Amino acid sequence: QVQLVESGGGLVQPGGSLRLSCATSGFTLDYYAIGWFRQVPGKEREGVACISNSDGSKSYAESVRGRFTVSRDNGKNTVYLQMNNLTPEDTGVYYCATDKVPTPWCDVELTHYYYWGQGAQVTVSL
Repeated sequence: QVQLVESGGGLVQPGGSLRLSCATSGFTLDYYAIGWFRQVPGKEREGVACISNSDGSKSYAESVRGRFTVSRDNGKNTVYLQMNNLTPEDTGVYYCATDKVPTPWCDVELTHYYYWGQGAQVTVSL
């Protein structure tokens, strides 16, 4: 049974940092790309970052490039999203996701992901 569990969310002041973790089980993480997405009430879920299974190449949304870093530790079956210099616009529920089939590339297109975690709340506020 495929499972993805996010953790590490919380309340942080603007300019602060958080690291989200996505613990995976039920599949061999080595072969799968992982995407990070976020959603705020009333808005569509948007892609934030992804990391491929092959060379670990990464892709970022323009709004987070230079501030967020995605990484993976296949030995720990975990993918991370390091978020620095956070702003109130980064507030939302953050999800990690993967597809049903392994692919050597990744993107942040929602329709390319099948399995989703339950989400972790990130709130950036004074």
